[in-house]
Amino acid sequence: MAETMTTDEPWTVRRVLDWTINYLKESGSENPRLDAEILLAHSRNCPRIQLYTQFDEPLSDTERSQMRSLVKRRATAEPVAYLVGHREFFSLNFEITRDVFIPRPDTETLVAAALDLLKPLSSPQVLELCTGSGCIPIAITKNHSTVQITTVEKNPAPFDVATRNIEKHELSQRVNLIRGDLFGPIEANSQFHLIVSNPPYVLKAEIETLDADVRDHEPHCALDGGEDGLDLVRVLINESPDYLSNGGWLLFELDPAQAETACELMQERGFTEIRTEDDLSQRPRAVLGCWGKRI
Repeated sequence: MAETMTTDEPWTVRRVLDWTINYLKESGSENPRLDAEILLAHSRNCPRIQLYTQFDEPLSDTERSQMRSLVKRRATAEPVAYLVGHREFFSLNFEITRDVFIPRPDTETLVAAALDLLKPLSSPQVLELCTGSGCIPIAITKNHSTVQITTVEKNPAPFDVATRNIEKHELSQRVNLIRGDLFGPIEANSQFHLIVSNPPYVLKAEIETLDADVRDHEPHCALDGGEDGLDLVRVLINESPDYLSNGGWLLFELDPAQAETACELMQERGFTEIRTEDDLSQRPRAVLGCWGKRI
């Protein structure tokens, strides 16, 4: 890239985008145009949409130098969200560091399903576990005017990121972040209308087979779900009834290949109205079930 970007012809926004898209495509990026646009917007310190009105503007030497560095790193599978320090999720912007799992569009399935269940309720109480960046409770709270969410994170670095995201979105009064492991810090008599989680669910043996951007850069503690990927899912299914109000719902994300087993585990535990919600690829990405009489 260094050799290619030293010609006398001006490096305009359009030219840099075109070159970067081709370069990242050859490097194996699944979304080369989106990656190129996000990196260039970050280098120019402008909204991504603004690039389309700046096609003929040349980059400054500083912008070119930063863009060159970012593109080289992206070509070695370093995730874009870590390079720019943020990620959009459910039309909201979140701070992202290397200490947290990067939010995926498929997880929006979980948020949409939660909001659908909460829609008829006034001032519902929600518990969210394994919060990471805090994207799930924040997205739910931003889209439900009266919900109160208690959210739990075990590890200190993600806890700090979630804290900053909650403050950034001005939700400290409605999202209560607490430190602990799953249900550990929750008082025994607590009752929630909904318990939601995106727990680690990758099979331990499959972590080393994941794409390089995930395997080599994202925190393995946010991936490792044990031998069959369901270690934490079992905890959710077994312990959630102790914290669900009558007719409350448990809702969690998982690998589509695990959906049938998870549904069976929920049925064995006594949940009813068990069903799945499909992701953007029409695969079962979330499982949900009701405890007691439906709310």
